[in-house]
Amino acid sequence: MTYRATKIVSTLGPASSEPALLEQMIRAGVNVVRLNFSHGKAQDHIDRAQLVREAAQRAGCEVAIMADLQGPKIRVGKFADNKVMLATGQAFVLDAARTELGDAQGVGLDYKELPQDVKSGDVLVLNDGMIVMQVQTVKGHAVHCTVTQGGELSNNKGINKKGGGLTAPALTAKDMEDIKTAMSFKADYVAVSFPQNATDMEMARQLCNVAAAELGHKPHLIAKIERAEAIPKLEEILRASDGIMVARGDLAIEVGNAAVPALQKRMIRMAHDMDKTVITATHMMESMIHNPMPTRAEVSDVANAVLDGSDAVMTSAETAAGKFPLETVVEMAAVCVAAEEAEEVELDADFLGKTFTRIDQSIAMGALFTAYHMGVKAIVALTESGSTALWMSRHKIHIPIYALTSREATQRKMTLYRNVTPLLMPTSNDRDTAMREAETSLKQKGILKSGDRYVITCGEPMGAPGGTNMLKICLVA
Repeated sequence: MTYRATKIVSTLGPASSEPALLEQMIRAGVNVVRLNFSHGKAQDHIDRAQLVREAAQRAGCEVAIMADLQGPKIRVGKFADNKVMLATGQAFVLDAARTELGDAQGVGLDYKELPQDVKSGDVLVLNDGMIVMQVQTVKGHAVHCTVTQGGELSNNKGINKKGGGLTAPALTAKDMEDIKTAMSFKADYVAVSFPQNATDMEMARQLCNVAAAELGHKPHLIAKIERAEAIPKLEEILRASDGIMVARGDLAIEVGNAAVPALQKRMIRMAHDMDKTVITATHMMESMIHNPMPTRAEVSDVANAVLDGSDAVMTSAETAAGKFPLETVVEMAAVCVAAEEAEEVELDADFLGKTFTRIDQSIAMGALFTAYHMGVKAIVALTESGSTALWMSRHKIHIPIYALTSREATQRKMTLYRNVTPLLMPTSNDRDTAMREAETSLKQKGILKSGDRYVITCGEPMGAPGGTNMLKICLVA
């Protein structure tokens, strides 16, 4: 298989839950499987997690599991006929107190706080931007609107406020229960929907750590940036997270489509600068829900996300409910590889003006610099926590990084890191023995052969997380 640095996150759903198909998708390039907690019951997710683990084992490569929390449901209620047709210019009432089913004049709300969050002149966007309304007046529990962009509105469609400003908390009671479910099967990543600040992420981390304490597990947290309020707080959210997801769907509705490409580049750059991972998501290959090939625009979109420096690109409905889940993964992987071949490596420029105060981080950067200038075959990192591999992965370098760890949880987390191939290997406490075993293992896998030069990093004493303090240039005998 052609080497690919950018990782693929794929959403599991009815279209991809057949064991043999999921195994094929993993072989074709899926690195992280996303379980969408907006759908299904607790047992469904537990069963699907088991399905993923078994498929990965059969495929012979480890994948991570990401539990994506639903977050607050800011939606309209149900209609008597399941949907209504709204005409531009007509009046429509969103009523938090309404108990009867909706009609062409108005509908109830799942989100009861909407009347407190809006005022005259505010613009509400429903059903992913298909319906637009302007608030005229708020009377008690009722928000009286005029439809400015009509169309079909059906049951439980989402509501966004243009420019942001809805006060719904990021973590709901359902999310708190879902965290317990996700920790029961040791989800490697937890994606938090609609965080507004660092406190939302800190609370999620505390809940995860408490729920998984008896299992000795600590997941990595991904903040989904999809609220206008999150943009000014991006740095603090990043500090409180292990990575972010550029969730372009809801974000585009709140800030406007035109603002998203520049925000995407800014978020990816900031994540790299702060040594965090970043996933670009939403509508990446949307047409492949129905078609066996992506559009040229979608190919360009995925390629640009790769060139921007995304650790991973993500599929949603394409693999969860589409007709061509396997083909989507194959096409996405091919686009990533082609885009990476066009990347410019500017490693020397990356290091200008940078200072590294930690020994382990300095060793990681030294390994990159040495590997780049000596043109080695591979970079090898013996790592317990995965930090060395993460730091190395923040810089574009057309040399593969192989991260060897004795910890399964570390291996799974590293599946998301750009340009890192994580491998599980029992590590000897003797440094020289561990290094010999690493070289033997990589030769057996066909990664290294006689005459190849590579650089390797490790820590002494062996086995201490954060203890990387040695860099060696080796020649395979």
